[in-house]
Amino acid sequence: MDFRRQQRRVIKSEPDKYAELYPHDLQLYKIPPDGIISLDEFQDFAYERLQVLRIIEMVNIREKGSKDGLEELRRSVLSELKKFPELKSYAKLICATGCNSSEADVALRRRDHISHFILRLAHCRTEDLRRWFINREMELFRLRWFSLSNEGKKKFLQINGLDYKPISDAERLQLTGASRGMVSSNYEYYQVPFIEVIDLVRKRNVFLKGGYAFITSNDFISVIIYVYRAFLAHELVVTCRKLPQIEAMDERVFRDLNHLPKSYTGKDFTVVDDKAHVPIESLDSLSKTSYPMCMQHMHNTLRKEHHLRHGGRQLYGLFLKAIGVTLDDALRFWREEFTQKPEIDHDKFDKQYAYNIRHNYGKEGKRANYTPHSCMKIITESLGTQDQHGCPFKHWDANKLKSSLLQQNIQQIDVQEIMDLVKDGHYQLACTKHFEAKHNGVAPDGGVNHPNQYFEQSQAVLRGKQDNIKKETPRVKPVAKASTSVKKKKVDEDVWDDADFDNIEF
Repeated sequence: MDFRRQQRRVIKSEPDKYAELYPHDLQLYKIPPDGIISLDEFQDFAYERLQVLRIIEMVNIREKGSKDGLEELRRSVLSELKKFPELKSYAKLICATGCNSSEADVALRRRDHISHFILRLAHCRTEDLRRWFINREMELFRLRWFSLSNEGKKKFLQINGLDYKPISDAERLQLTGASRGMVSSNYEYYQVPFIEVIDLVRKRNVFLKGGYAFITSNDFISVIIYVYRAFLAHELVVTCRKLPQIEAMDERVFRDLNHLPKSYTGKDFTVVDDKAHVPIESLDSLSKTSYPMCMQHMHNTLRKEHHLRHGGRQLYGLFLKAIGVTLDDALRFWREEFTQKPEIDHDKFDKQYAYNIRHNYGKEGKRANYTPHSCMKIITESLGTQDQHGCPFKHWDANKLKSSLLQQNIQQIDVQEIMDLVKDGHYQLACTKHFEAKHNGVAPDGGVNHPNQYFEQSQAVLRGKQDNIKKETPRVKPVAKASTSVKKKKVDEDVWDDADFDNIEF
């Protein structure tokens, strides 16, 4: 028998274990998370990060061509994040220098790590989803790298094995003459394969020799982005191949993940404010002033043809419910329209259509409080040849859309900008520009993500004009507090308190 003293096994506490796993604010996410989280945490982490990536996408497209660069983009993103208290942890991550390791910092890093892998699972199925996820993660990574201190950047390179050594002084002096000023003797330069800094090569911002590029430490972000992009693209493909095996483990998780990329992450409009009663007699005027184009088209079609197909009735009916049309008014509104057709009398309406209206209001069937459709749901919906609903910016041809915009007295320059956004596939940004064009340049908070959000903020702008409210900025505050998820979220106060959030400099 072996009587030698065995070394006692040391079991690390949770904080110590996480501090070792997350030594830096910025990660390349090479190691999957290990541990147990609740389904509520799983959903919260996923919706929060998805909302952040969508905000970054919106700001990037909105400020495309800006000369102020990454600093202005960072300020704009932080300004948008500040509107959502649930996202304040990501605002701090974007501002992190990389070197602090308090318990709160480690908790944020864990949240960041897990949320990345959740969205990786949700966006690995198709090439389009993978491309969107990679581009958004690269944009988030650039913003976070920009905030790192010099010490934080060096520590990140060391942790991830990106230990590039500067070229010698003699070689730098030799390159100074050969490069005609592109290599300066005032900086340290690093030799890397030119393929790893292809963005600098494309812009002709780097000196090339013998298949290598010579960059300063300020350009290391290009190398890291190249490494990170290649790694993430490979891992997404691998994850996609393993999905059937992973899905068999717990179908509860993947039931939500399958719908996550198309899910709505804004305010929940299922609960209608009792004070927000909208009489049906005002719908004609409201459709001209405060309806998004999709709902305006539904209203005009109903008034003209006195009928909508099932998809249109669902879309417009739930929208009316959420803006404050009561069940009795809704029944009266639809009945008055449908019975104008000779083949539909009051009895036929009650038998074929009234049940569905009461069902949408939770008075029939399982009595659920149904949610009005979001922009993402409308955009991604498949339409039949005779369907009348859908997103005009996505589903209409260019000539019909342009003609409709001009009929609304929108200026030609705004119409052209909307059409350019549509051409590039930015349908929600086109709707946001439509809002601005109809409201004298006032932009909706966070862009347009929901028809009822469009209506709500339009009414807020119009009320502000009527009350002669003087606004310091052109942006209008949302009428109701927004949420990044269908359910309310609570951010741990020990992670980052409100005082820290309010003190961020923009």
